[in-house]
Amino acid sequence: MKQVIAVLTVLAAIVGLWYAACVPMNIKGVLTEQERAGAQVQPPSAKDRRDLGEFGLIAGNSFAIPATWEQARPRLPAPHQVAVEMWKTTVQKKITSKRSLIYHAWVTLSATMLGFVIGTGLGILLAVGIVHSRVMDLSVMPWAIVSQTIPIIALAPMIIVVLYSVGIQGILPKAVISAYLSFFPVVVGMVKGLRSPDAMQLDLLRTYSANGSQRFWKLRLPASMPYLFTSLKIGIAASLVGAIVGELPTGAVAGLGARLLAGSYYGQTVQIWSALFAAALLAACLVGLLGVIERSVLKRMGMAQ
Repeated sequence: MKQVIAVLTVLAAIVGLWYAACVPMNIKGVLTEQERAGAQVQPPSAKDRRDLGEFGLIAGNSFAIPATWEQARPRLPAPHQVAVEMWKTTVQKKITSKRSLIYHAWVTLSATMLGFVIGTGLGILLAVGIVHSRVMDLSVMPWAIVSQTIPIIALAPMIIVVLYSVGIQGILPKAVISAYLSFFPVVVGMVKGLRSPDAMQLDLLRTYSANGSQRFWKLRLPASMPYLFTSLKIGIAASLVGAIVGELPTGAVAGLGARLLAGSYYGQTVQIWSALFAAALLAACLVGLLGVIERSVLKRMGMAQ
């Protein structure tokens, strides 16, 4: 109960700050609308209002504060506006409708999962090679680190153009970008996990005449499971970001990235924020699912905490 109260308190504080931030963010637009509707605003000159700070406008036009939470196209939408938009685009829309957030989330999820599988498989293979080969440790690991210093927003268009030039279209270019972001956490975590057994444990297996393969399957791999699942939780979130970023330069008409683009083109900030929250909820569900799988796997291995 204490944890629930703590979470609700933090949530209430965030929502309160959000509502408070809407007032200075939206006040200038609201006053312009109020003036066009015939209301008396201070100062009456549009030039003077532009020169005056937001808090000065609020002090002189306190009657306009409620309108900052109801603006049709606000700079910062209020929490209830985002909640209403999400309700309309999920519950009140058919899943197959292209205005449904569930439909767009499914499109993004497909690319996310494909990229996550590719990135995870590649990351595990590289980690095994790095742990068992000094050459790979000295050659591959530095390149894996360097690859993550390139901004994905700059790299994504290059990947898409190259893949399009060789006839690869559809979900695969987005999956490649997702795999690019997700493989690195898996590599780092898996390398750390495979190297986690100490020298006494390895020496004990040598006294049992265990070969390299047996040491890997009986000791290194089980010891790496907690590290692997921790990396997978980071990787799945990064994979989702990669799928969304991959939708931006392609002019996609479906996916959460497409919803963000459409909202940006037409100034629909409420749509943008609803797509952002949908992405956050999707990431939370994926990480939560991995947590359930982690507890089940570790429990069967006798490692559950």
